[in-house]
Amino acid sequence: MPRFQPIEDRAAARKGGPEALEALLAGWGPPADLASQTDDRVLSAMGKHIMAAGFRWRVVQAKWPGHEEAFGGFEVPRLAYMSDADIDELATDTRIIRNRLKIHCLRDNARMLLELAEEEGSFAEFAGAWPDEDLVGLWAWLKANGSRLGGMTGPRTLRSLGKDCFLLTDHVQQALIEAKVIDKPATSKKALKAVQAAFSEWKAETGRSFTDLSRILAYTIP
Repeated sequence: MPRFQPIEDRAAARKGGPEALEALLAGWGPPADLASQTDDRVLSAMGKHIMAAGFRWRVVQAKWPGHEEAFGGFEVPRLAYMSDADIDELATDTRIIRNRLKIHCLRDNARMLLELAEEEGSFAEFAGAWPDEDLVGLWAWLKANGSRLGGMTGPRTLRSLGKDCFLLTDHVQQALIEAKVIDKPATSKKALKAVQAAFSEWKAETGRSFTDLSRILAYTIP
């Protein structure tokens, strides 16, 4: 496994030096506190990132207060027991992004959160206890048990909720290829295992979070 310092040095050189790099990382802001996230906030975050697929993020952000209102603050039991007629009505509501399939998957995810609460107490407790050295396993769990939480949606949701999380954006994947961690975009279980091993080793080496490591990798790519 390559050491991370040369990668960080390249990122610093591109961004104006070590101090400039640290300022960029600090400017990203502290993550949310995962432990404080109630299931309604989890469902809202899931919904926001699901709705964002195919839309500009700023459009989703601007319309999100309307979603909070239309979905009743994302109260999990209320959404879990929505009828098909309720979904049809929401699909005509101009306050929200009117995509019936995405609205439907919010009901599916609300039901998943209800089931998880019975077993684990809350999603925050479940995700918080998931070991960092198997973050990709948590992604796989979300894809298998949630609705439309595969790809980048699950990881982006986790990071927004405060789970320390690397993201496999195009730039990060290109940097991982250049570092010879993988030889092509990581889609297979074997490749994801290699990516996880690299991030876990770099975290131990540097003391940095997965979030910072991910961003530094992205900064190495023009």
